[in-house]
Amino acid sequence: MPIVSANTGLHETLALLTSQLHPDANHKEDLVFLKDVFSEKSLSYLMKIHEKLKQYEKQSPTPVLHSASCLAEDLAEELQSGPLEDDERELLLLLSTPHLKAVLSAHDTVAQKNFDPVLPPLPEDLDDDLEEESVKIVRLVKNKEPLGATIRRDEATGAVIVARIMRGGAADRSGLVHVGDELREVNGNLITHKRPDEISQILSQSQGSITLKIIPAVGEEDKLKESRVYLRALFDYTPFEDKATPCQEAGLPFRKGDILQVVSQEDSTWWQAKKVGDCNLRAALIPSTQFQERRLRYRMKMGSLPAPASPKTPTCKLYFTSAIVITFPLAYSLKFTSTSLRRSFRLRKDRHASPGEAHTPDANPTEFLIYEEVTQYLPRPGDRPRLIVLIGSLGARITELKQKVIAENPRRYGLAVPHTTRARKCHEREGVEYHFITKTAFEADIQNSKFIEYGEYKDNLYGTSLESIHRILDQNKVCLVDVQPEALKTIRTAAFKPYIIFARPRVSINQGKQLGSSSSLSLGITEEDLQEMKQSAEQMEERYGHWVDYVLVKEDPVSALAELQVVLERVQLEPQWVPVSWVRS
Repeated sequence: MPIVSANTGLHETLALLTSQLHPDANHKEDLVFLKDVFSEKSLSYLMKIHEKLKQYEKQSPTPVLHSASCLAEDLAEELQSGPLEDDERELLLLLSTPHLKAVLSAHDTVAQKNFDPVLPPLPEDLDDDLEEESVKIVRLVKNKEPLGATIRRDEATGAVIVARIMRGGAADRSGLVHVGDELREVNGNLITHKRPDEISQILSQSQGSITLKIIPAVGEEDKLKESRVYLRALFDYTPFEDKATPCQEAGLPFRKGDILQVVSQEDSTWWQAKKVGDCNLRAALIPSTQFQERRLRYRMKMGSLPAPASPKTPTCKLYFTSAIVITFPLAYSLKFTSTSLRRSFRLRKDRHASPGEAHTPDANPTEFLIYEEVTQYLPRPGDRPRLIVLIGSLGARITELKQKVIAENPRRYGLAVPHTTRARKCHEREGVEYHFITKTAFEADIQNSKFIEYGEYKDNLYGTSLESIHRILDQNKVCLVDVQPEALKTIRTAAFKPYIIFARPRVSINQGKQLGSSSSLSLGITEEDLQEMKQSAEQMEERYGHWVDYVLVKEDPVSALAELQVVLERVQLEPQWVPVSWVRS
């Protein structure tokens, strides 16, 4: 391979690269195509032009004259005034070519820094009925983007009024159109008797300059103050399916979990917002909290929307090993042998209330899920680490995943030691395997809401307490807990600032059929089981997805562990969106 120095030209580098392309049997067609492209003369010319421009740019050139076009015209007139020699005739011909005239005009524009578009002259006459009114003629240069304004008809006067200006749109950037302005004409056409949707269509289809004849609103100098409110969307929204939106094209589509920056709440019904991370600078419309809640209540009253209800606590079985109690709701329980796996599925199908039922503290009735005000948060030096909460759908094996993380780095990650009323075995140590307490003390702690969840197994009580979580966090360790999703209501507080990870296996019925002769059948999983795993994940995401910060789709235990470790690092090093109430005093 030839050595390319820093002084080697770009076209020379391209030529050297072309000479090194030797097609082989495996990539013959691709390399032949590449060689043909690199060998094009037009590409070589472009490279040479690029180099010359870069060399010229390094010289930081400044224009000598600001009127090269006028100088060229004067010279052409001077040449035409007398007999011409061959060189003079050739110069005159060059000065007359449109290409050179365009280059000189562009030079003058840059030299004079005159970048404003050339607009047609203002009209000399006005309508007789506008003579006594303050009339403003506005010309906006518009390309393919929307104008960025919506209109409405005043019910009392019938006038067409500018209803809102979308932040960042063409109208907003001009500073010439304001909310409350009365629109009389668009491109010389009277719009007094046109419907708002017809006017909107005229505006959206117009290209180039748009001339608006406007009666200014009173007090138009009072600009709207842009708010800096950030919201996490708790529902999906598609403006083209919303008949109530004043302009479907001006709506902002979003998905549950998207972060929205609300830039204007001036309109109590339709807020203006941008999606965080979206490169589009123009704001769009989203339904306000009050409006969305009002119409959801109306739909509920009319019977087209089911009433929100408190989440029910599912029956839960408590499994344990020699080291630690593992709490599995029956809806999400999995053991690691084919026999136990089948049993866990069977238990889920036949579950019923029993003394082995697990509980979480009572939750308030669920409210309508609309928006949650959020802000960015990053733990500062000296702050306790955030609590890491794992919830999982059927087949996710989140306890196994949690234990592997802790086993690989026990100094950084810790586990909340559970409480139990059973007798301590000879090899067990207080505060290591369990906290051993009496049944009376355990029941008193239940009454005092000290457990995030608890249950009974073989006449013994087991539970995970808030205090045991605080112990780990106070040691400056990251505490990992896996809980029933109903427990999120209890621990999703400013004290813990939990980061919630939803783990779900990658399951599809077709995938199950493909694996049916191998790993799936070896574990005793049927197509019915795969369908239940899929439904379990969908139900959990539907019911608790608005609380989830990250969805971990498990391909296999190794990749899932690696992905989880990356996420845990990111939580401690990068700002995350949290409810604003967690950081406000």
